Amino acid sequence: MGSRVVSLVILIWFVAGILATWQRGYFNEPPSHCSHVATLAVTIVAGPLNYLGLNPKMGCTLPKPSP
Repeated sequence: MGSRVVSLVILIWFVAGILATWQRGYFNEPPSHCSHVATLAVTIVAGPLNYLGLNPKMGCTLPKPSP
């Protein structure tokens, strides 16, 4: 019984994150940069914290090949 409750809470958490991501318009265009993908992921993982004022933004720098 306890594992069902935990599973339901986790499911609701991620659904809230996906809803917040959709409401912010992050799904309007395909992710083209690493930072866009990272922001999508962090917003989804933040879940309902998005509705408490959290607006996660991520950046990332990919290593460049040496000349």
